Amino acid sequence: MQESHTKFSIKDLDLWYGQAQALKKINVDIGANSVTALIGPSGCGKSTFLRTLNRMNDLIAGVRVEGTVLYEDVDIFAPGTDVIDLRKRVGMVFQKPNPFPMSLYDNVAYGPRVHGIKDKATLDDIVERSLKQAALFDEVKDRLHSSALGLSGGQQQRLCIARVLAVEPDVVLMDEPTSALDPISTAKIETLLDELKRTYTIIIVTHNMQQAGRVSDKTAFFLLGDLVEYADTKELFFNPRDERTENYISGRFG
Repeated sequence: MQESHTKFSIKDLDLWYGQAQALKKINVDIGANSVTALIGPSGCGKSTFLRTLNRMNDLIAGVRVEGTVLYEDVDIFAPGTDVIDLRKRVGMVFQKPNPFPMSLYDNVAYGPRVHGIKDKATLDDIVERSLKQAALFDEVKDRLHSSALGLSGGQQQRLCIARVLAVEPDVVLMDEPTSALDPISTAKIETLLDELKRTYTIIIVTHNMQQAGRVSDKTAFFLLGDLVEYADTKELFFNPRDERTENYISGRFG
């Protein structure tokens, strides 16, 4: 495993949806080859923060951002930023599995094809590698050309992870990736995260504090648009510095 360095450095990040301020002066550094969990009650800004990291919020009307988001020391909001390239390098897995209505193979090959890869042997290799990385290949290798919509929910979510991995991202953002899944599928994805962080930087929004405790190296606690506390996961759960963190983790609100 490579030595960890800072992947994202966020300074004084403010974000508004119209008049409503969703993020307030966020300052945080996120390290490479780690799993960072974002926790907090609904509507506290954690998904908004996640979507800022690959500029998915640009797609929402009336969004205004101030402050700096450095990815590999480059400001992603600088004029002339190639947002398509940013989203290739900083991929996103959503809350509900969203496979395309096409074959498993074509789902995974979609991104590489968009980026100009046409050679069948190369695509075959990418599809197999990505499905193996997503711990799905052995389950589906005999039906790669059947519809992805025939998979179970947990398999669909792992297919969506494979689809993100196929374009060889650097960072994988996950917005509550297991909230729609059963416990067995959830466990498979949690195990997968431990494997993936050897190659990728993973940032996951979860409403499940037990999950954050199981999968993450660092945890950030958001409340009402503020980043209240950010620390090693064990430290934050067992020795929180802020009373609000302690109240949330002990279930007094949330």
